Amino acid sequence: MLDVSNEVRAEIGEEETRRLLTGENAPGTYDCTSCRTPGDTGQEWTSTVLFVGDETAVLAFAHASCIPSQVVPVAEEQVRGAVRSLGAGGYEAGSPAPAAHDGGAPVPAGAPVPAPRQAVLGITCGLIIVEEQLRPALVVEPTGPVARVGATGGGDDFLPLLIEQGFVPQLDLDARPSPLPGWSVLLAMGKLHAVLQPGAGGAPATAWWQAHQPLQVSDGWRAAVGRGNEVYVYAAPSGSIGRQPREDLMRDALARACSRGRLVAATMPLAGT
Repeated sequence: MLDVSNEVRAEIGEEETRRLLTGENAPGTYDCTSCRTPGDTGQEWTSTVLFVGDETAVLAFAHASCIPSQVVPVAEEQVRGAVRSLGAGGYEAGSPAPAAHDGGAPVPAGAPVPAPRQAVLGITCGLIIVEEQLRPALVVEPTGPVARVGATGGGDDFLPLLIEQGFVPQLDLDARPSPLPGWSVLLAMGKLHAVLQPGAGGAPATAWWQAHQPLQVSDGWRAAVGRGNEVYVYAAPSGSIGRQPREDLMRDALARACSRGRLVAATMPLAGT
């Protein structure tokens, strides 16, 4: 019961895909690469997840309910470490991998694409007071400028690209961000796994941002999510927010970015538990 996406199929080739789908190279039981709990390809739908470095790739497996089948670009040393720990399943990648987010997810078509400077997306969990209530928030900020595919200038297209995806400029930090249909925040086993965006042409959702390893969130953050089953996702260009040591300082930084017109946001429902 394996799902091999077109992008994974293109990387591993038709012959290896056939071996997987016929069970010749299927793992049987496995530890889900997302939630780390056991899975069984004979009993439940399983996603094939290909982690690709500059020269090496390793194929892993995940519950289809956790993440879809996809190619995840990561640092070469991480792939080699995974090959050593798994002992098998490594494949030579046919071409260099694109830059990865802070969490390791590939950037799907139409979403912001890191510039040649290898900018990656950093993400911070925190609580923010909106409409006199504590709300769970994610703050997304690249480590450097983000350019469109094929762009040759030195500008930063991060905010325009997000606005094209449906994010809305946040002009008042005390107001609830607008909902973004089709997007969601994946929380599983009490940890943050990914921010999901709609798949193209009605395909299953894909990871816009995904953690290399599930991220622990605070009890307060998880409790706030549980009250409304939604998360406020804020995004700003590189250098606008920074990694703030306290939530009050994070809110101050968000307010400054908001006042300068350098903040977009969206409300996303919770996917998972």
